[in-house]
Amino acid sequence: MKRVYEDKYLEHIAFPLGGMGAGMICIEGTGAFGSVSLRHRPDLFNEPYMYAALAVKGQGARLLEGPVQERKIWGASVRGFLGAGNGMPGKSYGLPRFRKCRFSSRFPFATVELEDHTVPLVCSAEAFSPFVPGNEDDSSLPCAAVTYRFENRGTDPVEAVFYFAALQFMGAEGGGDRLYVRRRDRGFVFEQEDTGVRGSAGAFCAGCDAEACVDTELYRGTWLAGQDTMTMLWNCISAGETPDRRAEDDRSPGALISAPFALEPGEKRSITLRLCWYVPESDLREGEGEDCYAPWYAGRFSSIYEAAEDFEARWSYLLEESRAFADAFCSGSLPEPVLEAAEANLSILKSPTVLRQKDGRFWGWEGVCDTFGSCYGSCTHVWNYAQALCDLFPRLERSLRETEYGEDQDEKGHQQFRTLLPIRPNAHNYPPAADGQPGGIMKLYREWRISGDTDWLRSLWPRAKSSMDYCIGQWDPEEQGVPREPHHNTYDIEFWGPDPMCSSFYLGALKAMSVMAEALGEDGSRYEDLYRKGRTFMETELWNGEYFFQQTEWKKLRAVFDPAGDPLLERMGPKYQLGSGCLSDGVCGAWLAKRCGLGDILDREKTLGHLESVYRRNLRKELWDHANPQRSGYALGKDGGLLLCSWPRGGKPEIPFPYSDEVWTGIEYQTAGHLASLGRKKEALEIVATARKRYDGARRNPYDEYECGHWYARALASWGLLWAFSGVSYDAVSRTLYHGSEDADVFVCAAGGYGIARIRDGKCSLEVVRGSIPVREYVRV
Repeated sequence: MKRVYEDKYLEHIAFPLGGMGAGMICIEGTGAFGSVSLRHRPDLFNEPYMYAALAVKGQGARLLEGPVQERKIWGASVRGFLGAGNGMPGKSYGLPRFRKCRFSSRFPFATVELEDHTVPLVCSAEAFSPFVPGNEDDSSLPCAAVTYRFENRGTDPVEAVFYFAALQFMGAEGGGDRLYVRRRDRGFVFEQEDTGVRGSAGAFCAGCDAEACVDTELYRGTWLAGQDTMTMLWNCISAGETPDRRAEDDRSPGALISAPFALEPGEKRSITLRLCWYVPESDLREGEGEDCYAPWYAGRFSSIYEAAEDFEARWSYLLEESRAFADAFCSGSLPEPVLEAAEANLSILKSPTVLRQKDGRFWGWEGVCDTFGSCYGSCTHVWNYAQALCDLFPRLERSLRETEYGEDQDEKGHQQFRTLLPIRPNAHNYPPAADGQPGGIMKLYREWRISGDTDWLRSLWPRAKSSMDYCIGQWDPEEQGVPREPHHNTYDIEFWGPDPMCSSFYLGALKAMSVMAEALGEDGSRYEDLYRKGRTFMETELWNGEYFFQQTEWKKLRAVFDPAGDPLLERMGPKYQLGSGCLSDGVCGAWLAKRCGLGDILDREKTLGHLESVYRRNLRKELWDHANPQRSGYALGKDGGLLLCSWPRGGKPEIPFPYSDEVWTGIEYQTAGHLASLGRKKEALEIVATARKRYDGARRNPYDEYECGHWYARALASWGLLWAFSGVSYDAVSRTLYHGSEDADVFVCAAGGYGIARIRDGKCSLEVVRGSIPVREYVRV
């Protein structure tokens, strides 16, 4: 699996580098550095003056980048005299660079191949940041690296110099007299000392593994945006010079690393650039209080120097372990769009969407806007869809459950579905989520099956009972088996009357409670009885012969509906309902239940019927004729996509639930995964391929599927496609490896290790790559 992007398909590529919750630098499709976001918040248009370059003796110099993307020529998010109308001063866009390039990835690695007939060397760059399944600490380091490779395929010797140049970019407001550029062996550090403002202290380090000269005494010019400095810097590089100087006061506009090398015909050389950063605290806080977020790595390292030394000392190990994962995952034989969707969205775990606080616990935004997080608090009804963390870093996923049943739940069982930051006891001033809270119960079951730790389950069981009992009393007080009272959900509204989506989550939670109770020797009969009653209700009262729908209800509930004198509401009832609509994630709870190992919690044929209706009714090959007065940027015009909802039998409310006309990749992957798990792989593949076609590099970034923000967590539903298309999953409680019947090689990860499941002629074998995965039994599903 290796999709190659070139020409116009490089336009929007930005591949995140950095550890989980540790900050991000993107390598773009051209090899440039962008979206530098090191201060615990996104900064998507932050493009410091920073580049790698190559000078060849007698032939001049050029950046180790491809052509500037067309979108940058106009500019974006620029103020004052630095914009497009003033020629984009302060940018490196006018410097010579390679005429062509190609980009590809094998997560967590990205490769840029450079091509120019005037350069006598074949050049490429391979970037990565450590990613080691099962080892959340080594995967949360504030670092990245780029290995530049050079090969002399000509007939003459070549003398050259590799450069890395950067102007100081770590400055904070009011920090001018405490801003330093410090020299290190083969590298430098940009340091901003504490200005007295929380989060102002920070540092960035660059160094290489070759014999190199370091210059921290750059020319100090005063012209607009540092142009004097940039001019003198390029004069030095284009002349092939290798200055080795240090400013006595450690103050400089920036720094330059230069590493000379020579290649005989046929020789190769690689030089690795290592980048590291350290911002030990922030001003980031959600909820009232004084404490602010501090990253996990600030508890691991005391300074930028300690962090950089650790990265250098363990470089070979971190590279080898990350490569082992990439090789194992990319050896899979599932359809290319499936592997591509799963791989590309792992970038979310390296984006500013993810934070990891000092005590190691995981916390996530829903996504991120250009300069701030979007919708705080590991939102349960969004993160329900995300399926990668539980497999790859199960301890981090368990920390989410511990927070949900700890700081986020009160003595009544009410869970606040948004976690405060830093994590601390929550307020309980908002309705619970009728998909998020029951989803957490299913995921508690899932984490138990993944870890095999029954003692952990037992420790949370009383809180789970309290949560489930609260759900019953809140939404189903008459115990009919479905939520009827107004219930909040991922569409940011309350459904009035039973709907299929929240009902499926509720039934899945009841089923999970019944199974867990039995395993713990508890009485789960109430949950089992209620599950059976609700299943019958959903399969009869909410089934129209084609798909599941909502019975909108407001006149016979305990909750009182107030139309507030609005004639529209007096006529139609509450706004924002589903009614007779065909909802794409209408049986999402049944998908999650199946993914968690609970099996089919609804009639298989009716579930399949609903999904097939979604495929027929909601999938569009293009959207020219689709009216979407809501958020249109996710899919429009020539794009195809799976609409969240349609009303094939009429009855669309005058004001339907928000987002109903939109397209979300997380819902596309969830629907496709459910279809594939029920044997409809052709239809599922069509949905996945349609989604990925929108993210082709020309119109959108293939490594940033957005919804309410960039790198949106729901898109991690794509990881569940591996299970859905292969049937492969591991149960640590019973030590069973489940698998499908079709021949395939599939990456599989467990709490103790990872490997490749190989299915041949309906039988499965396991090649363990790292750790151990004890298998007592192979079961075909």
